[in-house]
Amino acid sequence: MLRILFPLLLGVSGVVVLVALGFWQLDRLVWKEAVLADIDARIAAEPVAISINPDEAIDEYSAVTFSGIPGDVELHVLTSGTAAGTGYRVIRAFMLADGRRILIDLGLLPLDAKSETLPVMQGPVYVVGNLIWPDDMHDATPEPDIAKNIWFGRDLVNMARVLDTLPLMVVAAQMSTPPPHTTLLPVNTENIKNDHLSYAVTWFGLAIVWAAMTLFLISRILRAKDTE
Repeated sequence: MLRILFPLLLGVSGVVVLVALGFWQLDRLVWKEAVLADIDARIAAEPVAISINPDEAIDEYSAVTFSGIPGDVELHVLTSGTAAGTGYRVIRAFMLADGRRILIDLGLLPLDAKSETLPVMQGPVYVVGNLIWPDDMHDATPEPDIAKNIWFGRDLVNMARVLDTLPLMVVAAQMSTPPPHTTLLPVNTENIKNDHLSYAVTWFGLAIVWAAMTLFLISRILRAKDTE
């Protein structure tokens, strides 16, 4: 009995830990689904005017509507994995009717259209979209190639500085005069990762494997004892 005590304790402890991790991931799954449901509700809500001082914690993904005049200068963000394929997200300044200047994401420009003459968008333009504080920027994100106008993430602060706007971005979903050179990419939750179910399955699977290996080890110990 003493021979199997240690592997038995090790096996039971391992199974308990792995099963606990699996249930923790299930709890995380419930939490993440609630977060995604809240985001979906914000996206689908009746659009309202942009408040004077939008707050990321409260207003991100909120549906907004406004009118104004788009700027003529574009910043191009190299992007892949969108519903429209690979290309450049187009960011322009946008002058609101109340005089504030914000950033607007006008969707995807095809790769082969980058060198074409920029279209002039006459105003006023009426827009329905969603406020967003992009999380594109990471430690490994390259610096933008200013000379070629290629950015590698929607760098809210630096883009606002370059285009002389507030650090506030709206992703356009509908426009009274859609941009002729891009495909709008309305905000959705499809690309927000939610892998907690697969993580839970992995932990539970490892618990089963751990238990099977423990039983196999104990059976070998017992067989070895019988042959002595």
